[in-house]
Amino acid sequence: MTQRTGYTDDHAKSGLDHRFPAIDTWPNQFPSYEIIVDVPEFTSVCPKTSLPDFGVLEIRYMPAKLCLELKSLKEYLLEYRNLGIFQENIVNQVLEDVVRAAKPKWAVVRGVFRPRGGIGTTVEAKWPRKK
Repeated sequence: MTQRTGYTDDHAKSGLDHRFPAIDTWPNQFPSYEIIVDVPEFTSVCPKTSLPDFGVLEIRYMPAKLCLELKSLKEYLLEYRNLGIFQENIVNQVLEDVVRAAKPKWAVVRGVFRPRGGIGTTVEAKWPRKK
Protein backbone atom coordinates (compact mmCIF):
# COMPACT_ATOMS: atom_id res chain seq x y z
CA MET A 1 0.00 0.00 0.00
CA THR A 2 1.34 3.42 -0.91
CA GLN A 3 1.34 6.19 1.66
CA ARG A 4 -0.29 9.32 0.25
CA THR A 5 -0.49 11.32 3.43
CA GLY A 6 2.97 12.86 3.41
CA TYR A 7 3.72 11.42 6.86
CA THR A 8 7.28 10.21 7.24
CA ASP A 9 9.13 7.92 9.63
CA ASP A 10 10.38 11.12 11.30
CA HIS A 11 6.76 12.17 11.94
CA ALA A 12 5.99 8.71 13.36
CA LYS A 13 8.96 8.85 15.76
CA SER A 14 8.51 12.50 16.68
CA GLY A 15 8.69 13.13 20.41
CA LEU A 16 9.87 9.65 21.34
CA ASP A 17 13.47 10.78 21.78
CA HIS A 18 12.49 13.67 24.10
CA ARG A 19 14.18 13.74 27.51
CA PHE A 20 11.33 13.77 29.99
CA PRO A 21 11.82 14.69 33.65
CA ALA A 22 11.88 11.78 36.09
CA ILE A 23 8.65 10.74 37.78
CA ASP A 24 9.30 10.50 41.51
CA THR A 25 7.79 7.82 43.74
CA TRP A 26 7.18 7.21 47.42
CA PRO A 27 6.90 3.91 49.38
CA ASN A 28 3.52 2.19 49.22
CA GLN A 29 2.02 1.22 52.58
CA PHE A 30 -0.86 -1.09 51.59
CA PRO A 31 -1.47 -4.19 49.45
CA SER A 32 -3.88 -4.74 46.57
CA TYR A 33 -5.58 -1.46 45.71
CA GLU A 34 -5.96 0.60 42.56
CA ILE A 35 -4.91 4.18 41.93
CA ILE A 36 -6.53 6.25 39.18
CA VAL A 37 -4.90 9.51 38.10
CA ASP A 38 -7.19 11.71 36.00
CA VAL A 39 -5.67 14.37 33.74
CA PRO A 40 -8.70 16.24 32.27
CA GLU A 41 -6.77 18.98 30.43
CA PHE A 42 -3.98 17.11 28.66
CA THR A 43 -2.44 18.94 25.69
CA SER A 44 0.16 18.16 23.06
CA VAL A 45 0.95 19.14 19.47
CA CYS A 46 0.51 17.28 16.17
CA PRO A 47 4.01 16.59 14.82
CA LYS A 48 2.99 17.31 11.23
CA THR A 49 0.60 20.25 11.43
CA SER A 50 1.80 21.77 14.73
CA LEU A 51 -1.86 22.18 15.70
CA PRO A 52 -2.75 21.58 19.36
CA ASP A 53 -4.32 18.32 20.50
CA PHE A 54 -6.54 18.22 23.58
CA GLY A 55 -7.67 15.22 25.55
CA VAL A 56 -8.26 13.43 28.81
CA LEU A 57 -5.55 11.10 30.04
CA GLU A 58 -6.22 8.44 32.67
CA ILE A 59 -3.48 6.46 34.40
CA ARG A 60 -4.65 3.40 36.35
CA TYR A 61 -2.29 1.14 38.23
CA MET A 62 -1.93 -1.23 41.18
CA PRO A 63 1.15 -0.24 43.16
CA ALA A 64 3.59 -2.87 44.32
CA LYS A 65 6.25 -1.18 46.47
CA LEU A 66 6.03 2.36 45.02
CA CYS A 67 3.38 5.01 44.29
CA LEU A 68 3.69 7.83 41.78
CA GLU A 69 4.36 11.24 43.33
CA LEU A 70 1.75 13.53 41.78
CA LYS A 71 3.67 16.81 41.57
CA SER A 72 6.49 15.21 39.58
CA LEU A 73 3.93 13.38 37.45
CA LYS A 74 2.29 16.73 36.68
CA GLU A 75 5.65 18.23 35.71
CA TYR A 76 6.33 15.18 33.52
CA LEU A 77 2.95 15.50 31.76
CA LEU A 78 3.45 19.25 31.18
CA GLU A 79 6.42 18.34 28.95
CA TYR A 80 3.92 17.14 26.34
CA ARG A 81 2.25 20.57 26.08
CA ASN A 82 4.54 21.87 23.32
CA LEU A 83 5.89 18.54 22.10
CA GLY A 84 5.11 17.31 18.60
CA ILE A 85 4.01 13.68 19.16
CA PHE A 86 1.23 11.42 17.90
CA GLN A 87 -1.56 10.52 20.33
CA GLU A 88 -0.78 6.81 20.07
CA ASN A 89 2.84 7.51 21.02
CA ILE A 90 1.78 9.65 23.99
CA VAL A 91 -0.23 6.86 25.58
CA ASN A 92 2.49 4.26 25.03
CA GLN A 93 5.30 6.57 26.21
CA VAL A 94 3.39 7.50 29.39
CA LEU A 95 2.79 3.80 30.10
CA GLU A 96 6.49 2.97 29.63
CA ASP A 97 7.57 5.84 31.90
CA VAL A 98 5.01 5.03 34.64
CA VAL A 99 6.10 1.39 34.65
CA ARG A 100 9.79 2.37 34.71
CA ALA A 101 9.22 4.69 37.68
CA ALA A 102 6.81 2.74 39.90
CA LYS A 103 7.16 -0.91 38.78
CA PRO A 104 3.43 -1.55 39.44
CA LYS A 105 1.72 -4.94 39.47
CA TRP A 106 -0.21 -3.72 36.40
CA ALA A 107 -0.96 -0.44 34.68
CA VAL A 108 -3.31 0.98 32.04
CA VAL A 109 -3.02 4.35 30.33
CA ARG A 110 -5.99 5.60 28.36
CA GLY A 111 -6.12 8.75 26.27
CA VAL A 112 -9.40 10.15 24.97
CA PHE A 113 -8.48 12.87 22.52
CA ARG A 114 -10.98 15.53 21.39
CA PRO A 115 -12.17 15.52 17.79
CA ARG A 116 -10.28 17.44 15.16
CA GLY A 117 -11.72 17.40 11.67
CA GLY A 118 -14.69 15.46 13.05
CA ILE A 119 -12.69 12.48 14.35
CA GLY A 120 -11.82 11.76 17.96
CA THR A 121 -9.35 9.12 19.07
CA THR A 122 -9.21 6.82 22.09
CA VAL A 123 -5.95 4.97 22.73
CA GLU A 124 -5.36 2.45 25.51
CA ALA A 125 -2.14 0.65 26.42
CA LYS A 126 -1.76 -2.01 29.14
CA TRP A 127 1.14 -3.41 31.12
CA PRO A 128 2.26 -6.09 31.30
CA ARG A 129 2.23 -6.05 27.51
CA LYS A 130 1.14 -9.11 25.59
CA LYS A 131 3.78 -10.54 23.26
